[in-house]
Amino acid sequence: MIAILKLMLLCLVLAWNASPAATALDALISNTEELLMGTADQMPADKYDFVPTGGEFRGVRSFGKQLKHAAAVQYFVANSILGEPVTAEMADERGPDAARSKADVVAYLEGSFKALHRAAATVDEGNAFSPVKGVFGSAPATRAGLIAGALAHSSNHYGQIVEYLRMNGIAPPASR
Repeated sequence: MIAILKLMLLCLVLAWNASPAATALDALISNTEELLMGTADQMPADKYDFVPTGGEFRGVRSFGKQLKHAAAVQYFVANSILGEPVTAEMADERGPDAARSKADVVAYLEGSFKALHRAAATVDEGNAFSPVKGVFGSAPATRAGLIAGALAHSSNHYGQIVEYLRMNGIAPPASR
């Protein structure tokens, strides 16, 4: 019981010290995390290779590859903000080839959200909108802009994977 109280006190202290910018970004990340992780958990493991076939779906990514792509962009942005190494799998936005099973893809996605949360924690009122090197071959960006862009990108892919769930007779968690 004392350990739980100490942990709660630590969380309160950390939350109190967070900047309003970091807190706002962290809340946005948590929202996107809840949506993507919920859909990732909902899809059965044997459907991670699912690719729509009816209609104009030639060349689209499988369900699992959609998640790895979104996660790779999130890692790319987070690591760039944190000054940590960016791997080839992040830079080309495909994620690790070795992550093929549901467990591996979910772990990679989960790690990307942890990285984004860490990146958001470094943002404050003094640096949120200060120019930083663009990560997509673009002009200078801002920390807040990079995180917002990664979340918008992930939300786009969330919309796509929701359709993948529905094509498999599964209602997405947010619609229940």
